[in-house]
This record gives sequence, structure tokens and C-alpha cells, in this order.
Amino acid sequence: MTQNKLAIGVGAALIAGLVWGLVFVVPLLLPDYPATLLTFGRYTAFGLITLPIGWWQREKLRKLKRADWWLATQLSIVGNIAYYLALSAAIQLAGAPLPTLIIGTLPVVIAVCANLGDRQFSWARLLPSLALIGLGLLCVNADQLGRLDGTNALNAYLLGAAFAVLANAAWTWYPIHNARWLRAHPTHNSMTWATAQGLVTLPMALLGLSIAIAYFKVTQDVRFVDSLWGPRPMQFWLLMGVIGFSASWVGTLMWNIASKNTPTALTGQLIVFETVAALGYAYLVYQRAPSGFEIAGITLLVLGVIVGVRGWSRAT
Repeated sequence: MTQNKLAIGVGAALIAGLVWGLVFVVPLLLPDYPATLLTFGRYTAFGLITLPIGWWQREKLRKLKRADWWLATQLSIVGNIAYYLALSAAIQLAGAPLPTLIIGTLPVVIAVCANLGDRQFSWARLLPSLALIGLGLLCVNADQLGRLDGTNALNAYLLGAAFAVLANAAWTWYPIHNARWLRAHPTHNSMTWATAQGLVTLPMALLGLSIAIAYFKVTQDVRFVDSLWGPRPMQFWLLMGVIGFSASWVGTLMWNIASKNTPTALTGQLIVFETVAALGYAYLVYQRAPSGFEIAGITLLVLGVIVGVRGWSRAT
């Protein structure tokens, strides 16, 4: 692999991480909007943005086979809708730091899952990284638990952690299958594949958005009595447009470029960009610096991911 390709891949992963980090703070900026509306609003915006791009890419899109479109649909269901439903619910219930760090363990989680199916290396190679990650999560948990007030807050925190684990599972499945398709189809470019995923997401997002709004109206949810789009419709759609374009389309495009230009083990390590960006944005929203425990937790997690991926790459 040439240095030029590697530089392109790392740069693309950095951009993807910076824009993906935005999705972690939107639930904090819109705490009175349920996770369903945040998810279907985001992917409605994503799908609408890809329509003109799809028209521009129509000749290349016609070359995709039925099996390709079916995989794009599966990737959208798992990696887009299911992932962000779980993640936004986790952030609103538990705050941003813990879900962000749980998602940040993805490189090592992917390595573990791969090794369960195909024993590529000794489990002992993963123990140092798993220990560092575990200590990091304990540090963040200790800090966050100290900020809780009452049993209800603790229950919400634990439920949020469970949703974060579900989001982690969804995004463990997504990059493995997405990268596999990209490497198996080198004649299709990254933009075409990102656009295809946006196009198949649109009808699902529109259906989900319609059902969610109808449900809120039927149940007479007080947040949607005065406006179809909730208490802050302009802010809601502005943020949906921002993350629909940047995090969904640009992020997917940049990650596809990174997946094509970097080795799998290195690509996994570069997910750390997303974790660091998300935490930085979250502390800006909270208008506070991370505590000593949080800094220790973040440092241990990043070290754990790097140690784990290096051990994996040496074994493979």
C-alpha cells in the first residue's frame, strides 16, 4: 500500500470521525424530542439530500445488482436506523460520555467477534486492551454515577448503558459487511455506495416518521399539540439537515474512502477519531471540562483500543 493511499485513507477517516461526532450531541441539544423522531428525522433528511446526488449518479447506480440493493437496505436498517435509535436513546438516558466510550470500544469488539468465528489469534493478545478498556469505562462510570440523584436517575442510566451496548452491536455488524462489499466491488466508487444507502433509507425513514408523528398525535403528547414537528420545529429540522448531510452522507462517503485505502486493522483503530470528537462536542454542550476521572477513562480507552488493534494486526 502506497503512502499516498494511506494518507488519503487516514484523512478521510479523520473527516468521518469529526462529522460523526456531531450525532452524539444532537440528542443533548434536543432533549425534548424522542429518539424515534431524531432517528427518522435524520434519515429523512439524509434520503432527501441523496435524491439529487442519486440523479447525478444514476448511470452508476443502474450497474448495482439486486443483491447489492438488498445489502444496502440491510446496512441502512442496522447501521443507520437501528444504530441511531439505540444511540440517541442511550445519550438522552445516560448522558453523552458513557455511550460515546462504549461505541469507542468498537475496534476491539470487532476483533473479538471476528476471532469467535475464525480463531485468528490467541485471546491472550486481547487481554491487555480489554483490561485498559474496562478500567476506562469504570472511571467514567464512577464519575457519572457520582452525578446521579435518586433511584430513577440510576435506572435511566443503566437503561441508557444497555441501549449503548445495542448501538455498539449494530455498528459492529455494519462496518464488517460494508467493508467486505467495497473490497469485493472495486469497480464501484465510494460515492455511489453511499448514495445507494441513502436512497434505500429514504422510504423507511419517511414511513417511520409518519408513524411516529401519528402516534404522538393520537396519544396527545403535549410536545406535539401546538406543532406537528414538536416544540422547536426550526431547530429540529436545521439539526436534522446538518447531520443528515454531514454525518450521514459525507460521513458514509469518507468512511467508504477510508475502508478502501487503509488496512482493516488500521481502519478499525481510526474509529477513535469519532470517539474523541464526540466527547469534545459533548463537553462544549455541557459547558464544562471533563473531570479527572473522565480524562483518565478517555485516556485508558484510547490506549486500550490502540493496544488491542496493534495486537490484532501483529497476529494477522
